[in-house]
Amino acid sequence: MSAEQRLIRYCRIDTQSNPDNEAETPSSRKQFDLGKLLLKELKELGIKDASIDTHCYVYGHLEANNGKKKGVTVGFIAHMDTAPDYSGTHVKPRIIRNFDGRDIKLSDTVVTKMKDFPQMKQLKGKDLIVTDGTTLLGADDKAGITCIMEALAWYQKHPEVKHGRIAIAFTPDEEIGCGTKFFDLKKFHADFAYTMDGGTVRELSDETFNAASAEIEITGFSIHPGEAKNRMINAASIAASLHCLLPEDMTPEHTEGREGFIHLGYLKGDTDHAEMAYILRDHDAKKLKEKKQLVQKAVDYINAKQGQKVAVVKFSDTYRNMNEVLKNHPQVSRIAEQAMKELNLEPLREPVRGGTDGALLSFRGLPCPNLGNGGGNFHGRYEYCVIQELEQASLVIRKIAELVSREE
Repeated sequence: MSAEQRLIRYCRIDTQSNPDNEAETPSSRKQFDLGKLLLKELKELGIKDASIDTHCYVYGHLEANNGKKKGVTVGFIAHMDTAPDYSGTHVKPRIIRNFDGRDIKLSDTVVTKMKDFPQMKQLKGKDLIVTDGTTLLGADDKAGITCIMEALAWYQKHPEVKHGRIAIAFTPDEEIGCGTKFFDLKKFHADFAYTMDGGTVRELSDETFNAASAEIEITGFSIHPGEAKNRMINAASIAASLHCLLPEDMTPEHTEGREGFIHLGYLKGDTDHAEMAYILRDHDAKKLKEKKQLVQKAVDYINAKQGQKVAVVKFSDTYRNMNEVLKNHPQVSRIAEQAMKELNLEPLREPVRGGTDGALLSFRGLPCPNLGNGGGNFHGRYEYCVIQELEQASLVIRKIAELVSREE
């Protein structure tokens, strides 16, 4: 089975997580469909301790053959679920050979336009796996799973190649922020690891956003509009006014690089009641705190204007910048960077404008940067994966394992 065949096989399995089911892990039982397949394939590849638990976490280890009984264990992690942002049902991947750098017609009505995705022009001459325009592809993160499985398949065919102990884990519910909820570090048993959950194969990320959420509830007073003067409190109107108090240039559509943002992800309401949900992001913890203060000031202003407490905000911290941990373990990123350079890939060191399972795992004691898998345009119908980069990502895994074994 080739890497492209493997990825297509996995993408056709619907594993979309369910953000409305917080009571169960996995949030959707269909994630077990892929989990059980991976368990079977791992055992066929000689991973004797491969297992899947009741929460759909798949674990396994490729035991060392380099004769070092107490050597370092390096881990590789990918998630099985796809984003709830767009349908993952009945995915129909197709391959575009020798991409010509022009607009891609996914269907009669859907076109991937290069003016919208100018970075794709650099992929001219590559082979791409794309969607039919009705679903996402699922390269996020089934491409990550694929490159890990491809590396294991290569080791099975080449038992003469010496390596240390390699830990593998495939997780559920990463896309809804619960990928590490029941992650068993003791069972995984690695000294450090890498999530294969980025974009281009050259990507090496050891810095993420600090993340928080702000949930606002507004209580109105509904009365007949004809008798409303000086009496009605329109919760929906107040929600709109509150949002306009926040800096427009601090929204995602106006920020890039190391600029953080305040993003209104949800607004629902009527005269009697309204709810708003924001996500707040910044690489700098101090600046994230300042963003919380901006939201709080907006709420306080609204309450003062109304002369009573109509709006209440609740803040929650989601994850922290994993660089706080990884800066104390520079060898982990250095090994990945060296692996890329030895494969003639120039590392792309950029902070993640988001988060990864690796951020949470790093703070739990497992240093875990994020590497690319060859995918792009995640979470929507324009998603793609570059086959050559998918194959190179598997080479990066093997090179990292080689370097770890070499340096022991």
